Amino acid sequence: MGAEKGDRDVPGQDVTTGQLLLAEYESVKDEQKARIGFRDNLLYVTLAVVAAVVAAAAQAEQASMLLALPPVCVVLGWTYLVNDEKISAIGAYVRGELGPRLAQLAGTEGAFGWETSHRGDSRRASRKAIQCGIDLLAFCVVPLAGLVVYWAGGQVTGGLLAVSVMEALAVAGLGAQFLVYAGVFTSP
Repeated sequence: MGAEKGDRDVPGQDVTTGQLLLAEYESVKDEQKARIGFRDNLLYVTLAVVAAVVAAAAQAEQASMLLALPPVCVVLGWTYLVNDEKISAIGAYVRGELGPRLAQLAGTEGAFGWETSHRGDSRRASRKAIQCGIDLLAFCVVPLAGLVVYWAGGQVTGGLLAVSVMEALAVAGLGAQFLVYAGVFTSP
């Protein structure tokens, strides 16, 4: 069997450049799929942890237990954000590197059309804004609400007040990262 136009045999192997690129595509798409599942489960884990902490604090009538929310939400939110960024980076790599290289080898206009066509949806911007709002609600608003309940509860001590202020700053920092990643501070 002869090599296709643009394909070069790897010395000593029966593998073409096109086959290598397709194998890389499958590999990065598998990673992307795994990251999507992991990222999406982080939201459910966050909801379960929030429910457990709120229930425990209510049952014990200890608003100070709500101070567990910010560190948990910051860690889970940061992990969510990092995975989301890697998912997007994989898509950008497929669109900007793998697709064009494979299309050039195949002598065609383009490859992996879905990677670009789904991004042209007229409602994409609104979906991204809504998703950013959901992310902020789950990972930032909920722990900040827990802090407000603690502060308003009348059992605030000096040491825990200092801890709660640091937690509020960490949550605000995470919220800023969600907004930066969503492109709120950049022009369209």
